[in-house]
Amino acid sequence: MSFRAYLDNIEKNTGVTPIEFVELAHARGYDDPKVKTGVIIGWLAEDFGLGRGHAMALVHVIKNGARISDTHVVAAGPHSDASNTLELGGLTGRRAG
Repeated sequence: MSFRAYLDNIEKNTGVTPIEFVELAHARGYDDPKVKTGVIIGWLAEDFGLGRGHAMALVHVIKNGARISDTHVVAAGPHSDASNTLELGGLTGRRAG
């Protein structure tokens, strides 16, 4: 599953856009590099019911922003993304085309 697919599924299941998750994490101080991944995964599981894979996609965005590795773009098929920069505004805010 691509990063985009993970983020879309998270939004469909929680009603929270990726950028809103980033803002919530920031408000809790979870974007601090010293915060361990397990803390964020625990918060996402407890408050939003997310499993590890979906939570890890959000951890990446919270810790690193919208940019993903080019290896996710180069691979073909359902596990690749169209760009190395993710749209974080959500399903309704995504630009067409």
